[in-house]
Amino acid sequence: MNASDRIMRKDLLSKVMTPRRAARFIRDGMNIACSGFTSCGYPKVVPLALAERIRGGDSVRIGLITGASVGEELDEQLASAGAIARRYPYQTGNLISRVINDGSTMYHDIHLSRVAEQVRCGFLGKLDVAIIEATCIMEDGGIVPTTSVGVSPTFVREADGIIVEINTVQPMELNGMHDIYLPDSPPRRMHIPITDPSQRIGSPAIPCDPDKIIAICWSDMPDKTRPLTAVDDISQGIARHLVDFINRCVRGRLYDDLPPLQSGVGGIANAVMKGILASDWTGISLWSEVIQDAIFDLIDAEKLTFASATALALSPAGLTRFYNNIDKYREKVILRPQEISNSGEVINRLGVVAMNTALEVDIYGNVNSTHTLGSTIVNGIGGSGDFSRNAFLSIFMTPSTTQGGAISRIVPCVTHVDHTEHEVHVIVTEQGVADLRGLDPRERAAVIIENCAHPDYRDGLRDYYRKAVKESGGHIPVLLDEAFSWHRRYRDRGTMLA
Repeated sequence: MNASDRIMRKDLLSKVMTPRRAARFIRDGMNIACSGFTSCGYPKVVPLALAERIRGGDSVRIGLITGASVGEELDEQLASAGAIARRYPYQTGNLISRVINDGSTMYHDIHLSRVAEQVRCGFLGKLDVAIIEATCIMEDGGIVPTTSVGVSPTFVREADGIIVEINTVQPMELNGMHDIYLPDSPPRRMHIPITDPSQRIGSPAIPCDPDKIIAICWSDMPDKTRPLTAVDDISQGIARHLVDFINRCVRGRLYDDLPPLQSGVGGIANAVMKGILASDWTGISLWSEVIQDAIFDLIDAEKLTFASATALALSPAGLTRFYNNIDKYREKVILRPQEISNSGEVINRLGVVAMNTALEVDIYGNVNSTHTLGSTIVNGIGGSGDFSRNAFLSIFMTPSTTQGGAISRIVPCVTHVDHTEHEVHVIVTEQGVADLRGLDPRERAAVIIENCAHPDYRDGLRDYYRKAVKESGGHIPVLLDEAFSWHRRYRDRGTMLA
């Protein structure tokens, strides 16, 4: 098909222009919202044109809001041009992390389920321009997203002006994969009518007033997704322990078979899904924020009945595989707005088993997933809090050590708390499983040290705990000076947790 055929509302053809011209709509001090979630479905050509314009001498600093992390054409290029004054709500990239940590870019971390509502309620300020990557524009002006939905429906509704990047690399077969539904506003918000991951409750395109579209640009740039981390012995060990735990404690006990699963982003999460592939599990469903490569293995093996998420967080090879088999995979996949995929209401109703990764875990079950040494932001909390606070069963996974064994990820006290012990049910490392359900803090400490800590660090953790009980006592025995001396050693050695 011709590129122009992707604009089915023909009066919008007059708004087609170059990215350089479209970038002129973005002015200093504006709040700009962009589609995208985990390097999928984000705009590329207009942000690159904006970065070029700034390097040419124009002074433009913006607030940037996305669904989650995005590709380097957006975050990294604008950060390198000094364009991002404020960033919300999650990011991944060396440059964007650096400018946030040195204070030249202000950063506000947000639970991903809350971003859309905070935009609609004005918490993040007036929304000036939304830049949305699209597969096509429908006759009524509706915008069909590409490989993610994220917060795009709310951005389209709330922005004064909309720039649409129609990406001709993205196949038209994506049309029909999305389920766009926006909840009502409080205080009379109705329930979200989902009781099964395969249910559709919305429309295939984002509703859009055509008069708000100020520019349309063509793009032929693919998503610059990230290669998967190789599955190693540690991640395989975590996967084995997790599958064994669910077999013993969930299947046939808490559920007749399996509840919907949620799996976070990254190499460990993908390894866990591969571990599930090797199990005898069938009838698996996914209610998650992302779909990773291993999901296609489960579909091919006829083990997965359905997968619902907000983005296709695939490796380059996984993205090619998806495109080459799109007619098959699209029958098993729905992409939704992230306030639906991450909705606490729906997660709770479905009884999801949530599996997320941690940077470090302390002996009482508190989890740090965002900061090294308590101060340096890595990426952000993402959706892990949405799931851990509302899941039927909340599992956190981490290797027991990092930096070649130089740092223990099981510590006396985490330096930053993202997930308190109240919402952490199970800890899994390659060493074993700590089932924390129903345990007193003193019982948790023993289970985590003996089952999850690396043998090289168990004696030190035992000594700390015994000393804390003797000198401090209390419901949760803590010696702050002793606890943080662990982290001071790492800082003094110049080693980092991430």
